[in-house]
Amino acid sequence: MITSTSNQQMKNLVQLMKKSKERKKQGVFVVEGPKMFFEAPKDWVQSVYVSESFEKAPEHNERLASYRYEVVSDSVFRSISDTQTPQGVLAVVKMPVYPFPALFQGEKTQLLVLESIQDPGNLGTMIRTGEGAGVTGIIMNHTTVDLFNPKTIRSTMGSIYRIPFYIAEDLTETIHEVKKQNVALYAAHLKGTKSYDEPDYTGACGFMIGNEGNGLSDEIADLADTYIRIPMEGRVESLNAAISATLLMYECNRQRRRKA
Repeated sequence: MITSTSNQQMKNLVQLMKKSKERKKQGVFVVEGPKMFFEAPKDWVQSVYVSESFEKAPEHNERLASYRYEVVSDSVFRSISDTQTPQGVLAVVKMPVYPFPALFQGEKTQLLVLESIQDPGNLGTMIRTGEGAGVTGIIMNHTTVDLFNPKTIRSTMGSIYRIPFYIAEDLTETIHEVKKQNVALYAAHLKGTKSYDEPDYTGACGFMIGNEGNGLSDEIADLADTYIRIPMEGRVESLNAAISATLLMYECNRQRRRKA
């Protein structure tokens, strides 16, 4: 049993949770809690750590039996956990890498293209909602918050394991490649003249969502085929980025269900 926070494995876990650079260097990220752990594809899981209490709980015995794991004292587990209420299990998981073509499914393609999203919760929510709405892939630029930040990972609620993604070094160039696949791109923009529920999204399409404070940059927005807007009542100027993305993705989902 690991009983000290100075244990090298514990030190490494803390570094992986805190530092994006370390995650990238090792090609792994940390997931916490039974849901995120048990949903992880088994061949992605590199190491598992459970608290004394978690191991002793009979409801976990059968599922834990197929894993090799290290037991950590409850006090050490509390000190390394990234959550206020530790759930007793942490796993180091291999980062998935998807080839760019994996994001496309012909006419069924539905993409989310993100520019410089800064809030981990927003990014995680978009990934989770994207799975629910049927997106085929998510593209983000390298200045978007780290996808493997523990807060982002928690917010995905497991969708991180199932949604193909691509991190673009040059978002402009990547969008040009998307357009070569005959994907119609719609930018959520305050200058939009069409309401978000007017266009036909039943063909291959993608939605472009910008930074929470500044929206899409002019350079990226200009690459869209159409500007769309979400009508606002009262004195509200815009919605949260994740909420905006949700409305667009589910409008696409609604149209496709109705056409099916």
